[in-house]
Amino acid sequence: MKAILLATIGMTLAAGAEAEPSSKVAWTPAVLDFVKKGDADRGKALSAPCAGCHDGTGTNPNLNGQLPTYLYRQLQDYKNGNRQDPATIMNAMASALSDQDMADLAAWYGKQPPMLGAGGAADATGIAERGEGRRMEPACSSCHGAAGQGEKVDTPRLAGQSAAYLEATLLAYKSGRRANDIYSRMRLIAGKLSDAEIRQLADYYAKLK
Repeated sequence: MKAILLATIGMTLAAGAEAEPSSKVAWTPAVLDFVKKGDADRGKALSAPCAGCHDGTGTNPNLNGQLPTYLYRQLQDYKNGNRQDPATIMNAMASALSDQDMADLAAWYGKQPPMLGAGGAADATGIAERGEGRRMEPACSSCHGAAGQGEKVDTPRLAGQSAAYLEATLLAYKSGRRANDIYSRMRLIAGKLSDAEIRQLADYYAKLK
């Protein structure tokens, strides 16, 4: 499986070598320290306009318990245009935020208890836990953690997100509508999944506690 993962990463590096950067965020020690020192109390005040959309239902993500580094980069990508919201709402919202605002929002949401799935998760595809060697698909857990908890620096938490959001996200990667994944990793991975597998994976992670 390690060889499969390395080969997949190699493919993504080659695919991304001639493309424009998918994000302008560089995780230097200084940037990591800046995000780590975000003011959660100030972030709470800034989060008021976010609550109406990010309540964990439908195709909008729940932000509670998400990795601060991931949230910070997504806001930066929306502001810089590396990530496009089809409705342009997030691009407009992020454009009004300073770097400090983003760090503070990320700190606030990162401190909140994460959503928990209902339980009974079963990896019908086998891809979440083991990957799939025939298509050189790495296990989702190799990046997102065995419990879907996310991994540093900015690989997001998946456990407990709504199935509708996870499905929409994978389909967006598959079609290329979302393109701020570093080295095109998620686009390459999602591009080899069937729509049925995407639904099964979304259901699996939505149920994880």
